[in-house]
Amino acid sequence: MAHKNIVLFGFMGTGKTHVGKEVAHKLDMTFVDMDDLIVGRAGKPIPEIFADDGENHFRALERQVVEDLSQQSGLVIATGGGVIKNPENVGDLGRDGLEICLTAAPEVILGRVEHDTNRPLLNTDDRLVTIQTLLDSRQHLYDSIPNQIDTSDMSVDEVVGKIVAM
Repeated sequence: MAHKNIVLFGFMGTGKTHVGKEVAHKLDMTFVDMDDLIVGRAGKPIPEIFADDGENHFRALERQVVEDLSQQSGLVIATGGGVIKNPENVGDLGRDGLEICLTAAPEVILGRVEHDTNRPLLNTDDRLVTIQTLLDSRQHLYDSIPNQIDTSDMSVDEVVGKIVAM
């Protein structure tokens, strides 16, 4: 393989975890969910990290995880939705990794995450407006990832097939 890792970027609800697990299985690689690693290091769920310590602390933990993962190989990495906000994260993960950005329409994202209580950034009165606002603020960052797959109307298997073909 030309790349030591496959790195899945994208907004929450675009399929990074589900797709990543299947890609790792198909390619005999190890799947890593960055949010799970952060929760393990912090010893508490993401909403509690945000509530107790703030987003800046969460982003610092996220940065440490990126630094660790970028030194490893044979991984399929599902990044957190906001990891892309730090250019150092993108640079480190993409240095020897195949970068892929999964996208989806805001309404599709809402449908996928509307019952998920582990999304502190969506603790608002109008989740769709919040999703659209966050997407708008990050769109230029997501657009900078060279490989893009819109998962809105695709099954997990279809997305996996596209990634494996890359």
